[in-house]
Amino acid sequence: MLAVLNKFLSKATCNIIFYGQNVEHKDYSTIGIPFVSVTIGGEFKIGRNLKMNNTLAGNPIGRSQRCIFFVNKNAQLIIGNNVGISQTAIVCHKQIIIGDYVKIGGGTCIYDTDFHSIDPNIRKNPKMDRAQKANSAVVIKDNAFIGANSTILKGVTIGENSVIGACSLVTKSVPDNEIWAGNPAKFVKAVHVNNNIQLSIY
Repeated sequence: MLAVLNKFLSKATCNIIFYGQNVEHKDYSTIGIPFVSVTIGGEFKIGRNLKMNNTLAGNPIGRSQRCIFFVNKNAQLIIGNNVGISQTAIVCHKQIIIGDYVKIGGGTCIYDTDFHSIDPNIRKNPKMDRAQKANSAVVIKDNAFIGANSTILKGVTIGENSVIGACSLVTKSVPDNEIWAGNPAKFVKAVHVNNNIQLSIY
């Protein structure tokens, strides 16, 4: 009974947050409550059937943070249909697009920005630092699987059906149908996709 009540309260609170932050969303389920911040002029869209874990109760793998969604002014964050996400931080200063049937493991961070300039003299001036940080879009294509505690950096595309091993640092784009892992992430092997499997997808 308590679990049912907590789930109801989480969903109700999340609805209030989504409406307050102008998040365009459809049906979704959540365990726990995410942190959501969409700056005026930013855009955040969520497709159908998002499944979101924000607590250890939802995904007890050692990461206790809730999901974090930050969308800066004039930035665009789009999450597709049937996406599963656990205790993940997505920080969007330009554009992040996540396709359909993507799974994102607990503790993953996705950044489309460097946050600061690489020039130390520019970093001394906060206004210049913010203005001159590098931003570049991130795309995660359909059916990709991002292992727990991975970090996806700016300018990266994760290919369709591709897998990122746990705790990887992804600094360059991953082609379709490949497994990459490590720091920095490197090619491990190809993914064999069995197109003959018949599944009933809800």
